[in-house]
Amino acid sequence: MLPNALLFVLSAISYIVTEASVCKCVRSDRSLLAILRTVDFFEQDPCWQIDYERPAGGTLLSWFTPRQRKVRPTQSCTLGDQPVYTVNATEASDVAKGIRFARKHNLRLVIRDTGHDLLRRSTGYGSLQIWIKYLRTGIAFQETFAPSFRCSKSTWSGSAFEIGGGYTWSDVLGEAANRDVIVVGGGTPSVGCLGGWMQGGGHGPAVHDFGLGADQVLEAQVVLANGQVVTANPCRHPRLFFAIRGGGGSTYGVVISTTVKAHPTNKVAAQQLSFAPLNSSYMSDFMKAVELVHNAYPDLSDQGFSGYGSWALRSPTPLVYNYNYTLGEDFQSTFTTGFTHTIAIFGKTSEEAESIFGPVADKLASFSGRKLFVNTTYSSFPTYATYYSALSGIASPIGSSAALGSRLLDRKALTSPRLGETLQTVVGPPEQFTSVNIVFVGGAQVARDGADPYSGVNPAWRTSYVHNIVARGWAPGADEATRNAVYSDITDVKVQAMKDIAPDTGAYMNEGDRFDPDYLQSFYGQHAPILSSIKQRYDPSELFYCPTCIGSERWQSDSTGRLCRAD
Repeated sequence: MLPNALLFVLSAISYIVTEASVCKCVRSDRSLLAILRTVDFFEQDPCWQIDYERPAGGTLLSWFTPRQRKVRPTQSCTLGDQPVYTVNATEASDVAKGIRFARKHNLRLVIRDTGHDLLRRSTGYGSLQIWIKYLRTGIAFQETFAPSFRCSKSTWSGSAFEIGGGYTWSDVLGEAANRDVIVVGGGTPSVGCLGGWMQGGGHGPAVHDFGLGADQVLEAQVVLANGQVVTANPCRHPRLFFAIRGGGGSTYGVVISTTVKAHPTNKVAAQQLSFAPLNSSYMSDFMKAVELVHNAYPDLSDQGFSGYGSWALRSPTPLVYNYNYTLGEDFQSTFTTGFTHTIAIFGKTSEEAESIFGPVADKLASFSGRKLFVNTTYSSFPTYATYYSALSGIASPIGSSAALGSRLLDRKALTSPRLGETLQTVVGPPEQFTSVNIVFVGGAQVARDGADPYSGVNPAWRTSYVHNIVARGWAPGADEATRNAVYSDITDVKVQAMKDIAPDTGAYMNEGDRFDPDYLQSFYGQHAPILSSIKQRYDPSELFYCPTCIGSERWQSDSTGRLCRAD
C-alpha cells in the first residue's frame, strides 16, 4: 500500500489541481517537486543526495518520512521525461490505489512492466509511475485450460499457463521447458510477458506456427481506471478482452495477470545463412542476392520456414565471419557489409529443411565463390526449448541511441519488381551505417488467427510475411540538427519508401516509427475506431496515456512539459 506519509504529503497538491483542470492540463513535475522538496520528502533523483535513515518495509520505491534530514544537489542535471515517483506494486491493491490517487489529483500516470520499450511509451514528464515488474503471484500450469466463470465462448481445450504479474519470458519459458510444452514468447528473454509486448501484438520464434503473443491470451485480470479489478475473456468484458489482445498497452487498463496457451513441443530444423561481397566492386551483386532472398520469403513461409535476419552495407561491427581452417585454426576474415539470417522449420529434419530451401540455394550459388562469400549450415534440435536456447533467446545490448521505423511487407511487396530499388533506399549509402532487421514470422497461424473475433491485433499482420525494421544512430554528443536529420531520413525517406511499396499494410506498433504522421492507421489499421470507442468506454476521463497509443491524438505537451488536451 502507499505509505501514509506519502499520502499525507501528496494531498497537499490538491489545491493546485483546480487551476490545472481549468486549463485541461495534467500536472507537470515543477509544482509537484517544489511542494515535496519544501518538506524534505524527496528521492530517486540522481541530481540530489539525501541523508536519512531508511524505514523498513513498504512497496513504494520512494519513501518519505520525518526522519529524512538533508537534501543537497550532487550535479547539474534533470530527470527529463522520466517519472518522478514510482509505486513499486507487489499486489493488485497497490495498482488500484496508485490509479485512484493519480485520478484524484490529476497526475500524469505512467504504467511500466519491464520498460523494454523502443518508443518511450513508459516515460512521462513529471509523472507518477506504477511499476508492476515485482507484482509476482506465481506461474501456474493447467494441464487442461479451465476458463473462469465456465465461459462457453472459450474454445481452447489444450494446456495453459497462468502468469501472475511482471514475469519475463525467461521465467515462463523455463517452466514450459520443464513440462515439454511451447509457449509463445519474445525472442529476447528479458521481455515482460504481459506488458506492451503482448498487448501490442508480440512476435517471437514460435509465432509463425502458433500465432502472435496477443492471440495466445485466453483471459486476463485488468485493473480499470476506476480501480476495479476485473476478469476479461470472451464472456466477461469481451470488448476489453479484444482491446488488450493487440490494441496497445497502457491504454485501457493495467493488465496484472494473463492465462496463455501452451502447445505440445516439436523437433526443429534450423538454417543459418550468411553472405557478403568479396570486395566493393560486387556491391550490386550483393544487393541482388538480398533481393533474391526477400523474393523467396513468402514461399518459404508457406512451406514452414520462419525466423530472423539482418543486413547492412556498413555495420559498425562485423556481420559475417569466414572461418578458414585450412589456413590455421584461428584464421578468420570478417565482413561489415553482409547479410545473415537464422530461419527454422518445425517438425522437419535438417535434410528436409535443406531440400525445401534448395531452389533458393541454387540461385545463390551463381554468386558464390566468384562475387560473394556464401555460407550455409543446417542443424537439428529435438525440442523447441533446445532450439531457443541455442539460436535465439539472446539478450539484446542496451544503451544505444538510434532512430527506427518499420513496415509490414506482404507478398505483393516482397515480390514487386520495385523491391530492389526500395531496399536500396531503405539501407541508404554506406556512410549512414544503417541497419536493417528482418522479422520473418508472418503467414501460417498469424494469418489464420485473423478469424478470431476477439483479436485486436493490427489486421495488417494477417497478410504480411515480414516485419522490416530500419535503424540509424548517431555519434555520442551529436547536436540536435544531426539527430533531427536522422529522424527525418527514417520517417520521410526510408519508411516512406516501404509505405510506397506496401501501401495496404501497416506497421508493428512496438517497433515502429514514433514520429509516423499516420501512426493511427499504421499501427492499428481499421481497428482504430473500434479501439477508440473501447477506450472511451473503459477510460472516459483518459487517465491512461502514452505516446502513439489509442487516445494520444487528443493530447499534446506544452512548452513547460505539461500534458494538455489538443483541443
